[in-house]
Amino acid sequence: MHIKEHFKTCPKCQSNTIHFQTKHFVCSDCGFDFYINASAAVAVLITNPKGELLLTVRKFDPFKGTYDLPGGFVDINEKVEDAAIREIKEELNLEISDLDYFCSFPNTYTYKEIDYYTLDMVFKAKVKDLSPLQANDDVVSVEFIAPKKIDTTTIGLTSIKAIVSKYIESAG
Repeated sequence: MHIKEHFKTCPKCQSNTIHFQTKHFVCSDCGFDFYINASAAVAVLITNPKGELLLTVRKFDPFKGTYDLPGGFVDINEKVEDAAIREIKEELNLEISDLDYFCSFPNTYTYKEIDYYTLDMVFKAKVKDLSPLQANDDVVSVEFIAPKKIDTTTIGLTSIKAIVSKYIESAG
């Protein structure tokens, strides 16, 4: 459900004259503006020496039990590169040794019946050592899969499907 369905009154003056205009809410009584911007998120592509891509399995909704890429939301005042490094440590217990930008994709992330708009920034990463790999945080398990054997219909999030498809094409 779009967030505009949840705003019934102005958060500033409590008037019911708030209305949605393309990218933001405007209150006719007090002039309050509230903009809806995309939240920054990161996803990370990690391969093993065989060239297989690391996919995680989501522990929680949305799309619990489906494949995903490791990553998550960027914290306030955090650089996207730092978020990628932090998320890989939190979710997989791995240290990134090299990080290169790959692409970005917009996404709609529905959580507790509200649609949040995100911009997923994707990095290719090298890790120092895969031996500490373990599923943590919001990851229930991990699996390395050869790019040509990945079934993108088993990936839950629309942007992650697009990212993995683009990666498969680039892997040739």
